[in-house]
Amino acid sequence: MTQRVVLCESSDLINSEQAVPFEVSYDGRNSAAFAIRYQDHVYAYLNRCAHIPMEMDYQPNRFFDSTGRLLMCATHGATYQPQTGACRGGPCRGGLIKIDTSELDGIVYWHTAPNLNLPVS
Repeated sequence: MTQRVVLCESSDLINSEQAVPFEVSYDGRNSAAFAIRYQDHVYAYLNRCAHIPMEMDYQPNRFFDSTGRLLMCATHGATYQPQTGACRGGPCRGGLIKIDTSELDGIVYWHTAPNLNLPVS
């Protein structure tokens, strides 16, 4: 069963700006994740490049390229579509692992899934 988990206030996410980091358990292992706002919608992904599973941010919570239109892995330059996590260029094997989100009454939530749960303490 899917669970809705509070992530942040809506005002914490600004279009094409800093991400809000959070942690999840993905396939039984704690993993870093991030949420961004792009074109007035919230999207969230594991903080793991599809090329080599390394964290992507070039500075803490910074994922957008200089245009503010693509997410970029700082290590190898792979770029991803913010709305889908699909690879747009550079070295990548597939896309980012998406985390479902919703936004209601000024609060952003992320949603658990069969392989995605609350982090293990």
